[in-house]
Amino acid sequence: MASSPLTIYSLFPKSSLQLLTLFTTVLLSPAIAASTNQFKLDGKVLELNDSNFDAAISSFDYVFVDFYAPWCGHCKRLAPELDKAAPVLAELKPPIVVAKVDADKYRKLGSKHDVDGYPTLKVFIHGVPTEYFGPRKADLLVQFLKKFVAPDVAFLNSDSAIRDFIKAAGTNFPIFIGFGLNESSISDIAVKHKKKAWFSVAKDFSEDIMSLYDFDKVPALVAIHPAYKEQSIFYGPFEEKFVEDYVKQSLIPLILPINQDSLKLLRDDERKVVLTILEDEVDEKSKELIKVLKSAASANHDLVFGYVGVKQWEDFTESFEVYKKTPLPKMVVWDGDEEYYTVIGSESMDETNMGNQVSKFLEGYREGSVVQKNLHGPTLAGFIKSQSGVRLVLILIFVVLVMVLIMTMAKEEPLTVGTRDHAAGETSSIPQPETREARRDAVKED
Repeated sequence: MASSPLTIYSLFPKSSLQLLTLFTTVLLSPAIAASTNQFKLDGKVLELNDSNFDAAISSFDYVFVDFYAPWCGHCKRLAPELDKAAPVLAELKPPIVVAKVDADKYRKLGSKHDVDGYPTLKVFIHGVPTEYFGPRKADLLVQFLKKFVAPDVAFLNSDSAIRDFIKAAGTNFPIFIGFGLNESSISDIAVKHKKKAWFSVAKDFSEDIMSLYDFDKVPALVAIHPAYKEQSIFYGPFEEKFVEDYVKQSLIPLILPINQDSLKLLRDDERKVVLTILEDEVDEKSKELIKVLKSAASANHDLVFGYVGVKQWEDFTESFEVYKKTPLPKMVVWDGDEEYYTVIGSESMDETNMGNQVSKFLEGYREGSVVQKNLHGPTLAGFIKSQSGVRLVLILIFVVLVMVLIMTMAKEEPLTVGTRDHAAGETSSIPQPETREARRDAVKED
């Protein structure tokens, strides 16, 4: 009869069992140590692949991953920036580990993480990925990523602490400072919007600070957009619903210049966009109109106001039927997806009394005196991804042409006298870009 485990166990003397346990521990300890020390926090960029990716992601709370291709020019320029940023990020508390994956070689891994262009950058927070759309220069990248490991709400208890906080926050995110507010009044909102803004509460500040940030009583919640040199003030009520509405509206500046980067700010905003199309957004006439639009935006917080110059982004403006002979400036209301609206009688603007013309446009829109049109081009998600999409199409075209050339050379035979060989023409199907998805369904959650 087979012995039970307990019977076998009892056959060994106690001293022998102790020796066996010690021997087993010694044998297994190198393997355990190797597993523990597989990834060192030494400030170097980790090279990940199919076999160690999941282990690396689970070993650290914060991992910044560059999914790259060796032939990609943008990837080659990014690599030295990551090498510079990695040791600085490793010193943060908690640290952020920088890693990279050759997604062209390990395509299954890239596909698993929705890599559809190079480089694709993601931050894994406790194993959960979020897209990274920030700057790529080492110093700016470090400043941007600090946001992920910062406290939800910073507590500032002096004028110098406020100044230091503003300086450290940089210009990539809006900054919210609750003067005279308790941390509990904005903590839940700060958690929801942590990836998009800095949050703080301030006590024991001087009248100089009140003058600097232009508020005359407390409590006050100040929103600052350093990159756009804008700020606004909210005096309440400070119930969560009202505070969150103010924060959500203030994540976008009053007047937004439309470009590849700024479009990403619109992904999660449900407001319609009052878009003004200019010939050149930096000339003096345009600057005067932008000031008018900014005033209109301050009185119409239920809308986002943006502008774009034909000279700055012609492909984008053509999607709104703006061509060489189109009178400019032109105002439309865009839903951020496939539709936009022109206001009857306000198809274009002249240089006289622009304030009245903007007011007339908004009045006509709110009264429903509009013509609905479909966008002639990509949606918001399409515009954001257009650069990687174009690169992908060009690569596919190149590969197909090479294949056709090889096939043609392989089938080529010498002609015989009196005959004419007609090679059967094979049609090569060039893959097209994927269908543009709707604005908010296509964009991944922050």
